[in-house]
Amino acid sequence: MQAIVVTPVKDALEATLETVQAISDAKGVYDYWVFNDYSTDQTKAALETASKAKGFKLIHLEDVTSNPSPNYKTVLQLSQKSALEAGLPLIVVESDVKINPDTLESLVNFSNENPNVGLVGAITQDAEGKVNFPYLKFKQLKSKDPAKTTRSLSFCCTLISKNFLKKYDFTDLDNSKDWYDTHISQKSISLGFDNYILPDLPVWHRPHGSRPWKQLKYKNPILYYFRKWFLGKDKI
Repeated sequence: MQAIVVTPVKDALEATLETVQAISDAKGVYDYWVFNDYSTDQTKAALETASKAKGFKLIHLEDVTSNPSPNYKTVLQLSQKSALEAGLPLIVVESDVKINPDTLESLVNFSNENPNVGLVGAITQDAEGKVNFPYLKFKQLKSKDPAKTTRSLSFCCTLISKNFLKKYDFTDLDNSKDWYDTHISQKSISLGFDNYILPDLPVWHRPHGSRPWKQLKYKNPILYYFRKWFLGKDKI
C-alpha cells in the first residue's frame, strides 16, 4: 500500500465517476475512500454501485455527522486518522479532477525522495493542456522542475506527507471555516516543512465541478458574494 487516497463528493455525478475510474486505473496500490457529502439519492445510489464494482470504501457523511454540507473538516479528520493508523501519506483528489495513470505514484515517489515535504501538488490544466484555476499563479514558471513555494496549494490533487500528518492534528481545524487548503498550506510551512508544486505532473481540472453551486462566482457574482458575506457560505 502506497497511500490513502480520498475524494470528497457533492453530486456532479458524471465528473465524479470519471475521477473514480481514473483513480481505479492508477499505477500502484492505494486504499481509496470516497466521502459522499449529502449528495442526492441518485448520486448516492450510483456511488454505491460504483463502490461494489471498483472496490473503494464509501462513506456517507450523513451517517457520521448531522452538520450540513460542506463537511471538509470531517473528511480531513477521518482521512488523517486512517492515514496515521496505516502509516501512509494522504492524497486528496477532488471530484472535478481527472488524474493520469502515473499521477499518484509520482506524488508518492516525490514525497519519499524529499523527506521534508509537507504538501506536494500536481498542477491543474484544462482540457487543452493550459494551466488553469487554482494554479494560474504558477503559469509563468519557466522550468518543469519541482518548484518549492510559499503560496497556498489547493487540494485538487495534493499529497499530505506522513511527517506533517504526525505533527498537525486536524481536530484543531477552525469550525467556522468551510475549506482548509490555504490554512493547511500555511501550517505546513510554519512547522518547518517545504511545499511543492510539480509543473511536469498535470491533471485535468474542471474548476468547481465538485461543488457546482460555486459556479455562481462566475455566473452571478452578486448572488455569490451575498451568500459568502451575508449568509456565511464558502468560508476560507
